Amino acid sequence: MSSTSLLTAEDLELLARPLHGFLSVAGPAQPPQPRPVWFEATADGTVELFTERDSLKVRRLERDPRASIVVAAPVGEGERWVSVAGRATVEADGARDLAERLAARYWDLEDRARAGALAAMLRVDLLRVVIHPETVRRYAS
Repeated sequence: MSSTSLLTAEDLELLARPLHGFLSVAGPAQPPQPRPVWFEATADGTVELFTERDSLKVRRLERDPRASIVVAAPVGEGERWVSVAGRATVEADGARDLAERLAARYWDLEDRARAGALAAMLRVDLLRVVIHPETVRRYAS
């Protein structure tokens, strides 16, 4: 089964919203420690995010490529969430473009402070993390 078939149209609709995802990567001896991240679901059914080259998540993914992300609807809406788990790859290309797209999705870049924060973010050595779904779970009330 291809990655595309794992995410439904309803999943993609939720994942297209500017919500935080909670990323977990496999750790050595301790349980995973989820971290909020910006993300993008792609047309080919993967989920992508960016991170700094020297981040802990990159080091952990190099040892063990298992990762998951959970995205939930905000308070005030009916309970709804999507969980995507699978093998993650760390890619050297596309991270800056992804960071720019996501900043425009999550922030008002007309705000000088936000535009400055994006510029600072783009000066850092970034990598793109791609989660290739193997399991997708969901709930909607």
